[in-house]
Amino acid sequence: MKTMKFYKASFIIAFLASSFTACKLSKDISVPNANLPKTYRGSRTNDMPSVGGLPWKDFFDDDVLKSLIADALQHNNNLQIALKNIDAASLSLWQAKFGNSPTVNLQASALSTRPSDNSLNGLSLNQALSRQHIEDYTLSATLNWEADIWGKVRDQKAFALAAYLGTQEARKLLQTKIVADLAKGYYNLLMLNAQLEIAKANVLLNDSTLRIIKLQFNSGQVTLLAVQQAEAQRLAAAGLIPGFERQMALQENAISILTGSNPGTVIHDRQLSSVSIPEVLSAGLPDSLLAFRPDVHIAELNLSKANAEVGIAKANMYPSLTINAQGGLDAFKASNWFNIPASLFGSVAGSVLQPVFQQKKLKTRYEIAKINREQTVIQFRQVVLIAVGEVSDAYLALEKLKTEQDLALQRTNMLMVATRNSKSLFNNGMATYLEVITAQGSVLQSELELAGLRKSRLDAMVDLYRAAGGGWK
Repeated sequence: MKTMKFYKASFIIAFLASSFTACKLSKDISVPNANLPKTYRGSRTNDMPSVGGLPWKDFFDDDVLKSLIADALQHNNNLQIALKNIDAASLSLWQAKFGNSPTVNLQASALSTRPSDNSLNGLSLNQALSRQHIEDYTLSATLNWEADIWGKVRDQKAFALAAYLGTQEARKLLQTKIVADLAKGYYNLLMLNAQLEIAKANVLLNDSTLRIIKLQFNSGQVTLLAVQQAEAQRLAAAGLIPGFERQMALQENAISILTGSNPGTVIHDRQLSSVSIPEVLSAGLPDSLLAFRPDVHIAELNLSKANAEVGIAKANMYPSLTINAQGGLDAFKASNWFNIPASLFGSVAGSVLQPVFQQKKLKTRYEIAKINREQTVIQFRQVVLIAVGEVSDAYLALEKLKTEQDLALQRTNMLMVATRNSKSLFNNGMATYLEVITAQGSVLQSELELAGLRKSRLDAMVDLYRAAGGGWK
C-alpha cells in the first residue's frame, strides 16, 4: 500500500512539472539594419557578381601559389587550433542538447555503527537485536530535474549553438587571412626577385661605364674624380643586392611558417611582370558583404549569444521548480539486501525556489547582460562599416595604382632611352660622365619603383578579394 502511494505521489508531481511550458521572459533584439550604401566609393562595376563568391582556386591562376595555399590550409598551426576550437564547441553544443534531461546518480554505501553500551541507542540495540553494532547497506539512485519554465535551458542551447557556429566562422575568417597573407607574401617574393635582377643588371651597366671612364682617365681625358664617382655609383647598385637577398630569405621563411613547414627555400620561378591583373574586379553590391564576410556573420552570432545571455540572466530572477527523487535498496543485513520488495525504499519531492535577496547580484547580472547586448549591436554596425571601408579602399587603390604604374612605366622607358643616349654621347665626347652616372642612377630607381607599384597593385587585388569575403571557399 505504501508503495502504491509513493508511485501515485511521484506521478502527480511529474505531471504538474510537465504541464509547465517554457515561456520567453526577455525580448530578443534582431540584427540591426546594416545601413549599407548603394554603391562602394571608387566602384565602377556594381552590376557584376562579387569576387567574394569565388573559391580561391578559381581566383588565383598561379599553380605555385595555389600549391602553397593548399599546404597552408592543411598544415597551418593556427588553422589547426581553430579546428580544435570547432571540435570543443561541437561537444559543448551536444552537451547543451541534454539541458532538459534530469541528472541521475548511482550510489552504493555500507555503514557499520557501534554505539556505547551505556547510551540509549546501545541499550535499545541490545534489547531489540541482542547485538552491539548495527549495519546498513544501501544501493540508491538519485534524480534531479529542473523544469524549464522560463526558457533558461532553451537560451542555453541557443548560446551553445551560436558559439559553435561562431567557431565555424572564425575558422573561415582565419582562412581568408592565411590565403591573403600567403598571396601577398608570394607576390612580395616575386617583386624582390625582380628588384634583385634589376640591381644585378644595373651593376653590369655600371661596370661597363666604369671601364670606359678608366680608359679615359688613363688617356688623360677625365680626372680621378670621375673614376671615383663611377666606382661609388657601382658600389651603390651592388649594395642593393645583399639587401634584396636578405629580404627574400626572410619572406621565404615567413611563407614556410604559414604553410606549417620549417623555414626554407620557396620555389618562385615566375616573373612578376607575367602575373596578370584582371582589368575588371567587382565586389558586387554592398549587400553581398552580409553573405560572404565571416566577420559579419560572427557579429550576427555574437548578437544571438547576447540575446541568450539576457534570457538566462532574466530567468535566474524567477522561481525555479525542481523535482528530486531517490529510490533503491536498503537493509541492515547484507544477506537481506536483495530481499525485494521488503528492501525497497523511495522518496520524491518537488520544490519551488524564488530568489528574494541576493545582494542585487541577479539584477546586476541582468542589467550588465543588457548593456553587453547593446555593445554587440554597436559592434555589428562597426564591423559592417569597416567591411565597406575595406572594399572602398581596395577599389581606390586599384584605380590609383594603375595610373601610377602607367606613369612610372613611361618614365622608366624614357630613362632607358636617355641612358643609352647619354652613354653614346659620352663615348663621342658630347656628354660628361656625370650625365651618364645620373641617367643610370635614375633608371635604377625608376625600375625598382615600377616593380614596387606592380606588387602594390597585386596586393590591392588580394585586398579586394578578401574585403569582399573571398578566400574561405
